[in-house]
Amino acid sequence: MEHTALRDVEKLALKKQKVFDQSIIKYLLRAILASAFIGFGVIIAFKSGNLFYAEHSPMAYPIAAFTFGTAIVLIAYAGGDLFTGNTFYFTYAALRGKMTWPKVLKMWLGTYSGNLIGALLFAGLIYLTGIMASGDANGFLMSVAAGKMSHSTMELFFRAVLCNWLVCLAFYVPMTLKGDGPKLFTMILLVFGFFISGYEHSIANMSTFAIALIVDHPDTITIGKALHNIIPVTIGNIVGGAVFMAIFYNYVSGPKSEDEDKFSEEEDQSHIVQFDKVAEK
Repeated sequence: MEHTALRDVEKLALKKQKVFDQSIIKYLLRAILASAFIGFGVIIAFKSGNLFYAEHSPMAYPIAAFTFGTAIVLIAYAGGDLFTGNTFYFTYAALRGKMTWPKVLKMWLGTYSGNLIGALLFAGLIYLTGIMASGDANGFLMSVAAGKMSHSTMELFFRAVLCNWLVCLAFYVPMTLKGDGPKLFTMILLVFGFFISGYEHSIANMSTFAIALIVDHPDTITIGKALHNIIPVTIGNIVGGAVFMAIFYNYVSGPKSEDEDKFSEEEDQSHIVQFDKVAEK
């Protein structure tokens, strides 16, 4: 099962590379879409959690953690392209000789840029709705955002490493499962784990901070403090996905045999043909 899932990781990376090579605009749009899906998750989580936060209930964070699972379901099933997952997919494909490192860096930059644009655009839409304008509606969001901006650089880095390790597992483990039910349960459970643990996810933080900054907010929330969080968290997310997932699984899976290489190439070609047919439609 593990080797099958790892071949799926390679195929997914090659599919994303094909989109990038065919149209950078389409690639960026997929990244923008993923960040919007994260934005939906942020709003659902903090609106749900705020109902308990307003009553000083300890259930505020668990409820927010559970409902944030909306985001990963949307990304997995609605076709978004997330930077944090790509740190695993592209690194693993490059280590297996399926992608070049310059291409990996270009595609990382493209995904990250698209995710940032998506976070800002979604925050603008939320501002226009007015649903997070009042203190009664955004108190929980402001509390969490301010807390994230107050941690030390070292704390943020290691929280980000653990975060993307777990988030990449939330995408990887379902590849070993059959049926949408087990896949959905696993994804939501692992995302609940990263949220409730207090780990740091760069793209989720982009959306959270963009929304917090665009509405009326306290002095504890500033652009400078947001950057203090985002920079080490981004680096930590890269380490979590590239080192703890891609490099680890590349090592433990061992070198490919010639038969496996041939089988993998045939699978890749078949997958690309199928992808072309879908694209033509």
